[in-house]
Parts: sequence; C-alpha cells; structure tokens
Amino acid sequence: MNIAAAAPASLKPRTYMAVLGTLGLAHLLNDLLQSLIPAIYPIIQRSYGLDFRQIGLITLTFQIAGSLLQPLVGAYTDNRPAPYSPVAGMVFTLSGLLALAFARSYEFILVAVTLIGIGSSIFHPEATRMARYAAGGRQGLAQGIFQVGGQAGGALGPVFAALVIVPLGQPSLAWFAAGALLAMVLLTWIGRQQREIAQHFAAIRAATAQHASGQPAYAPATVAVGLVVLTLLMFSKNAYIESFRSFYTFYLIERFGLTIPASQMMLFVFLLSSAAGALIGGIVGDRIGRYRVIWISVLGPLPLTLLLPYADLFWTGILTVAINLVMASAFASILIYAMELLPNRIGLIGGLFYGLNFGLGGTAAALLGGLADGYGIEAVYRFCSFLPLAGLLAWFLPRLEGDGAKAR
Repeated sequence: MNIAAAAPASLKPRTYMAVLGTLGLAHLLNDLLQSLIPAIYPIIQRSYGLDFRQIGLITLTFQIAGSLLQPLVGAYTDNRPAPYSPVAGMVFTLSGLLALAFARSYEFILVAVTLIGIGSSIFHPEATRMARYAAGGRQGLAQGIFQVGGQAGGALGPVFAALVIVPLGQPSLAWFAAGALLAMVLLTWIGRQQREIAQHFAAIRAATAQHASGQPAYAPATVAVGLVVLTLLMFSKNAYIESFRSFYTFYLIERFGLTIPASQMMLFVFLLSSAAGALIGGIVGDRIGRYRVIWISVLGPLPLTLLLPYADLFWTGILTVAINLVMASAFASILIYAMELLPNRIGLIGGLFYGLNFGLGGTAAALLGGLADGYGIEAVYRFCSFLPLAGLLAWFLPRLEGDGAKAR
C-alpha cells in the first residue's frame, strides 16, 4: 500500500532528506570497510599462498557472520526499537578491521572477517527501518539514497586497496579505523532523530489504516510465494555479482595480464556502477512500480552476460558496467516489495534481505571458488552468464495493491 496516497491531506508525509543523506553516508562508511576484505584478496593470496577455495571460504565466513544474525536482530528490534544498535555494530566492525590489519595467519583472518560480518548484521536492520521511516511517500528514493551510499562505499574499497594497501601493505588497513569512528558519530546523531521520525511515521500509518479498512490484506500464501520468489531472485543476482567481488581481479590478471592496481581500478568502475544502478532503480520504481523494475533488472542483463566471457578487454569493461548498472537496480525494488508484503515487520525484512545478500553471496563465492580451482577462472564467468535466466521466476510474483496492479 502507498502510505502517501492513502493518508489524509491533514497529515502530510514528510521526507527527512538530512536523515536520509546521513544514513547514506553512514552506509557508505560501513560498506567501504567491508569492501576492503575482497579488495585485499590478491595481496593475501600471495602472502599466505591461498588457493581459490580458501579465498571463497573467507568470503563465506564473512557473509555467514553477516547474514545469520540479521533476521534475528531485525525481529528483535521490531518489538523493541534500538536506535543506537548500529553504533554497537560499528564497534564490532572496528574491532574486526584492526584484527585484519595485524592478522598473521589464515585462521586469524577468518576471525577478523567474522567480527566485521557481525558488525554489518547489527547495522543493517535498524538502519533500514530508519530509511523507511524517513522516506515519507518516496520509498524508492529513500532506499535508493541509502543503498547508493552502501554501493559507493563498496566501490571505493578497490580504490583504497590500489592506492594505499597495495603499496603500504596489510597493516595500513588500521588507518581506516577513522572511518568507523566517523560512522559512530553519524549513527549517534541519527539515533537521536529516530523518536520524532518514528512517531510521524506511526501517525501516518494509523491514519492510513482508518482510511483503508475496505482494502484487502495479503493472504499468508501470497506472502509466502512472494518471499520465496524474491529469495530465489536475490540468489541469482548475488551469485553473479559475487563472482565479480571475489574473482574479477583474478580474471583480469589471468586473462588480460593486468597488474593488481589496474585490476582493482576496473573493479572500482564495476562497483561504482552499482551505486548508480541502486539509485536509478529506486527512483524508477517509484514511477513505474517495483514489479516492472524487478523484471527488467534481473532478466534484462542476460544478452550482455552471455557476451561477456568472449569479449576483449575494452568490451569487458563496457559490458561489466552495463550489466551491473541494470542488475543493481533490483535491490531497492526487491526490498520495498517485501516490506509491502509485511509492512509491520520492517526490521525483520531488512535483516532478512540484507542477511540474504550476505549469506547467499558467501555461499556463491565458496561454490565459485571450487569451480575456479577445478576448471579455471574463465569457467566461472561462462557458468554465471546463464544466471539471469532466473529472472523468469518474476512471473510468479504476486501483483501488489498500489504497485500498478491489483493483488492476485
């Protein structure tokens, strides 16, 4: 249901742009720190003599730690709001970052990335709720701003790896603790704003309920089908994107003979397109509906992914940006679509789908690492080129009230 459309004129929804901007910046810092993990893979592979399976297991460990707790944290904060919980999450991230900077064994690297994953699992549910509250009637824009921050942060990791960590070594990761401290300050300010914004959101929701008593609720079967389909779509999208986060630099080095810094800069360009795609997808979703955006973003890249494994270096760069620009536009619509299915469980949905982002991505990284060891790194991209076919599952998504069609 569109809250803005259903609320009476006397209670006008308000979009808190300062809060959304600050949330986006905090998300940028959070995901920047996380993105340093895959960005240093070529460095630690040489230092510790790791194979692709071990690289995949680092990603899996990080992603599992960042996924298992998120739905639990979200469900807890649905009943007991915890506006300062993202600050606590950032403490874990800071601890993990410092541990990773001074890790001297593969096992200690796994412990460090676990701490960073736990920090992310605490950060995302409550931050997602705040973006929902601060959105007013512009949910797509709000999630786009929030996610463009995260995607931009993820894109900056390879840049800092190329400019700072490669020349100065693994201990230089400790310098990025300043980013975690800044994020704590921003998240503390956001926590202070939450009471006023939550009260405003609750008043609009209550007014909406009074004016929408005749509108149908979604049946449990409709909710279940919707969440299952969205989960499968997330897996296909995340498996493809994770092949780039974890293995793209190796692919460029092996196939085209690039240096580590050059491959990191190409990874930065790829990830930067995620930021643009996330914002565009959120804005377009407000205009044409989430259902259409999901169709376009998940199935649309298929012709490009099929061409990618056979392209030269120039067209590899062009195709990867185009693929990610389209594919990244899906997440805001998937998240808002799920929130509309369960509008009273924002924390749970935020935790579940950000958790899925981590858990499914980590599982894919581990599987793709085994594929790379067994058949070569180029086989990963030939296999992944068919993953967008899963977008056909969008046919089974329920059509939601307020998304351009009647529920079915």
